Amino acid sequence: MKNLLLSFALASCTLAFAQVQAPQASPAATVVQTIGLTETSVVYSRPSVRGREVMGNLVPYGKIWRTGANKNTTIQFPDPVQVGGQTLAAGTYAIFTRPGASLWEVFFYTDSENSGIPKEWSADKVAATLEVEPQKNGMVETFSIWFSNLTNNDAVLNLAWENTRLSMKIEVPTVKMAMASIKKVLANDPKHRDYYLAAVYYLNEGQDLKQAKKWINKAIAMKDDAYWYFRQQSLILAGLNETAAAIEAAKNSLELAKKAGNQDYIKLNTESIAEWSK
Repeated sequence: MKNLLLSFALASCTLAFAQVQAPQASPAATVVQTIGLTETSVVYSRPSVRGREVMGNLVPYGKIWRTGANKNTTIQFPDPVQVGGQTLAAGTYAIFTRPGASLWEVFFYTDSENSGIPKEWSADKVAATLEVEPQKNGMVETFSIWFSNLTNNDAVLNLAWENTRLSMKIEVPTVKMAMASIKKVLANDPKHRDYYLAAVYYLNEGQDLKQAKKWINKAIAMKDDAYWYFRQQSLILAGLNETAAAIEAAKNSLELAKKAGNQDYIKLNTESIAEWSK
């Protein structure tokens, strides 16, 4: 009897706390993008047009918009960044906008815990304000935020809905962070991969190639069976106009790539040897 009563009680509790599950009209979304060494995330909700006139109507001009639906849209930066040339400290910000027919204002607001627009707007909580010219866009049915034009040092943050798109450049402190990491790691019992990564970073970012050459040589001295190590060595040497040495490094990479059966590196090295041998 006690077991029966317990089962009934548990069933009653389950029914009491059960909720209908149905899709949201504006589903939540999270966009996570690593820019250089900075992992940036955006959390927002995505309303759809559904046959309505959006810009200048559903989203009126001249009034602050939550820039999405439901809870306000937020963006998180783990490191200090620049957005549209303005500096933002590491942290989480709400993104609010004031749409206009020919110009939008974009606000990065330090109070990110609002259900929509703050009841009392505080200018002191605006960390940065950008003026952005909207661009005409093909039809975007569902409000979308994404990153494009990625490099090691920056990216473009895009917001689009209906036939309007905003684009803002985000710059991250990759050079400062990478240089600090290289200095720290190479001073404390570095491994061959540490030397390799430091050399490749210097090559790709146009830093001191003479230093990159020293590091890639150390990496190869510690690991001489990696065709990708010799490939990067050849590119560094070519950048230093040490053509004969670059060809020799490319030949070493080619032979190791053939043993490994890596067709991509076979092609790359063969083409480079032909080019540098002219």
